[in-house]
Amino acid sequence: MHLRVSAPAPAVAQGPAVASPTSTRITSIDAFRGLVMFLMLAEAMRLWTLHTAFPESRFWSIVAYNTSHVPWQGCSLHDLIQPAFSFLVGAAMPFSLAKRRANGEPFGRLLAHAVWRSIALILLGIFLRSLERQQTYWTFEDTLTQIGLGYTFLFLLAFTSLRTQIVVFVTILVAFWGAFVLYPLPGPDFDYTKVGVPANWPHLYSGFLAHFNKNSNLSWAFDVWFLNLFPREKQFLYNSGGWSTLSFIPTLATMMLGLWAGRWLQSARTTVEKLKGLLIGGVALTFAGLLLQWLHINPIVKRIWTSSYTLYSGGLILLILAGFYAAIELKGWRKWSFPLLVIGANSIAIYVMSWTIEHFISSALVRHLSPAPFAIMGPPFEPVLRGLGVLIVFWLILFWMWRRKIFLRI
Repeated sequence: MHLRVSAPAPAVAQGPAVASPTSTRITSIDAFRGLVMFLMLAEAMRLWTLHTAFPESRFWSIVAYNTSHVPWQGCSLHDLIQPAFSFLVGAAMPFSLAKRRANGEPFGRLLAHAVWRSIALILLGIFLRSLERQQTYWTFEDTLTQIGLGYTFLFLLAFTSLRTQIVVFVTILVAFWGAFVLYPLPGPDFDYTKVGVPANWPHLYSGFLAHFNKNSNLSWAFDVWFLNLFPREKQFLYNSGGWSTLSFIPTLATMMLGLWAGRWLQSARTTVEKLKGLLIGGVALTFAGLLLQWLHINPIVKRIWTSSYTLYSGGLILLILAGFYAAIELKGWRKWSFPLLVIGANSIAIYVMSWTIEHFISSALVRHLSPAPFAIMGPPFEPVLRGLGVLIVFWLILFWMWRRKIFLRI
C-alpha cells in the first residue's frame, strides 16, 4: 500500500459517438464506486433503527430492509455493496492494464504487482477485523480478503480469450452449486442451535434446498476445518452470520462480470450500443438468478454467495451502472456526480477510515458540539444525525485529499 500524489485520472470526454479503446477511466464507473462507498459509510446513520421506533411506518420498513442485510434468502440494497465493490475491481482492471502496458511494463512485473495486491488486500482485511481482538483474528469473509483471494486469478484470466473466460465463469457457478448439492445433508438429530441458528428460525429450508441452510453446508464445514488451522482465542465452530471463506470463489465470478463490463465500455462501440449492452446483460442476469430460485434449484443467498446470487446481484449491478452511464456518458450530466467522485477516488482510504476512526469522530462530534444538535429531532433520530455528522466529516477529509491530489492505492 502506498500514497500516490497525482492528478485524478481524467474522465472520458464527451465527444464523438465512437471512440477507440482507451486506458482512460470512465466517469460513470468512478461515480458508481463513490455511491457504493457512500452506502457502506451510511451504516453510521443506523437508519434501520427508525423502523423499530416507528413500526407502523411502511416507509421506514423499506428503509430498514435496504440498509441492513437480509437474514438469509433475498437481496437488499445493502446486500449489493460487497458484490458491487468486487464488480468494480474487475471493471477497473482493463483500464489499469491498458495504461500500464502502454507504459511498457512487462507481464512479469504486472503479475508481481497483482500478487502483491492480493496479499496486501488479504492482510489488510485480517488486520481490520482484528482491531478489537486480543490476538490476530484469522477470518477470510471480509470484503477485502475475498477480493484479495481472487484478484491474482482475475488478473491471469484477463490475459485469456473470451471463450476461456466464459468456460471458467460457467464452471465456477456450476461446480460451486454442485459441491453444495453433493455435500451430505445433516442428520435428523442435527442441533442447529449449537451452530448459531436460533430455535425455530424461520429461514431454514427443507427438502433439496436444505443443502443451502445456514451453518450446515459445505462452506461451513470447510471453515470448521480451515479456520481452526490458525491460532485462535477459541475453537471456531461457526460464523454467527453464516459468512464463509469459500465465497471468494463465486466472488471471482462477480469480478469477471466487472472485467467484461469494463472491456465492453472500453471498446470502440457507440455510447448507445454500450448502454444497450449493459441493460440487456443486466436484465438477463437478474432473470437468470431469479429463475434458479423460482425453480428451487438454487436460492439467492448472499451469505454463502450462491451461484444464483452471483447472477442476480451481478444483473442488478449492471442495471445500476447502466443508469450512471446513461446519465453521465450519454446525457452528459456530470456535475451532480462530483461528491461521489470524491469518495470513489479514495475507496481504500475511506474503507480503512470507516473501520478505524468512525467511533472517534462520532464521539468527538458529541464532545465538542454537545449532544443538543443531535437531539433536535427527538431520541429516535439522534444516531441518524450523529451518523450524518460522521459522513460529513469523512467527506471533508476525502475532499481535502482530493484537492491535494492524495490518493491511497494498493
